[in-house]
Amino acid sequence: MSSAVARQRQELAAEGQRHLEETIAAAFQILASMNDELCNPALWSSASAAAAGSQGQHPSHHSAATPPLHSADSDAADPAGGGSGPAPGSGGSLDEARHRYKSAVAALRASIAAVSSCAQDMGSTEVKADQTEIERLEDHASSLRKEIESKNKQVKLLMDQLRDLITDISMWQSPCSV
Repeated sequence: MSSAVARQRQELAAEGQRHLEETIAAAFQILASMNDELCNPALWSSASAAAAGSQGQHPSHHSAATPPLHSADSDAADPAGGGSGPAPGSGGSLDEARHRYKSAVAALRASIAAVSSCAQDMGSTEVKADQTEIERLEDHASSLRKEIESKNKQVKLLMDQLRDLITDISMWQSPCSV
């Protein structure tokens, strides 16, 4: 049974590793998308570019075309990956990358929870197995004590009989007194 639990734990760990790699790739995709949007004026919204052009400033990453990124902690309230932002594909590669990242983080969290629950289950199984083994050993020790007690009684009886025999032999070998 423990090999099945260990195998399940290894499978969960491999899945968790895969989700972690996906999360890292998605985070990298977010950075690449941000770089693309910040470095390519054609991707800036025309309203932001016009407003920035009239003020003589460069558009920032806080423009309407690029909604602010959320940290992984903000995804905790929404593990399904949905958010207040637009659906993937409607806001460009950055929104797609954010959606992919949120999905990867949610899958990674689920994987971590599964590994944790497997470890707890395995721990409780080991405790039950240990308890069963302890009870079995205590029963065996009790039966051995009873057997030793029985053997000690037999040895005492044999010693008493040997003493009586030695006494009898001593009496037979001694000269009779008249």
